[in-house]
Amino acid sequence: MDILWRTAGKVLGMQKEGGTMAKLIYSGITSLDGYIADADGNFDWSVPDEEVHTFINDLERPVGSYLYGRRMYEVMVDWETAHTLADQRSVMQDFAQMWQAADKIVYSRTLETVSSARTRIERDFDAEAVRQLTAAATRDITVAGPGLAAQAIRAGLVDECHLFVTPIVVGGGRQFLPDGVRLELELLDERRFGSGVVHLHYRTRM
Repeated sequence: MDILWRTAGKVLGMQKEGGTMAKLIYSGITSLDGYIADADGNFDWSVPDEEVHTFINDLERPVGSYLYGRRMYEVMVDWETAHTLADQRSVMQDFAQMWQAADKIVYSRTLETVSSARTRIERDFDAEAVRQLTAAATRDITVAGPGLAAQAIRAGLVDECHLFVTPIVVGGGRQFLPDGVRLELELLDERRFGSGVVHLHYRTRM
């Protein structure tokens, strides 16, 4: 899920003169103990079912741009061609179309080329540039990948968080949230799915 501009399905709120103020949103699927992948790098346990995937699609529909670290981009770039696979479920075709239509920025010092349209590479994460990007945006921006999100959180850029908590404990791996950060949150919404996944939507209090 995962995330150049922002996610916020039913929460577009916050008006600025001349239109809607975009938000920078961090969204992801986590284990109950707070990991997006286990110690071996596996995250097959986090694959959403039809109900959750449909909800995620609706949540992502207002997004205009995605901000990615290299590893997350390499996971997500398969959506560039996912619509060409035979017998692809309609919920996945829907997400692929949204992903392809959005802008993408990949932050990497090692990636030389990208294999998706509407995508550019930035070598360094410039917090002030992202702040200006968000201020100028007319659609929400999402930041995806815990490493990149940690930089955005520490810089005070993240406005909202969407957590999809999966009923599994993996015991270690890549954390959804960084260590050493204190962040006060306001719960805006919650939803329980038939699979046991729980969606939690928070606004940050910086």
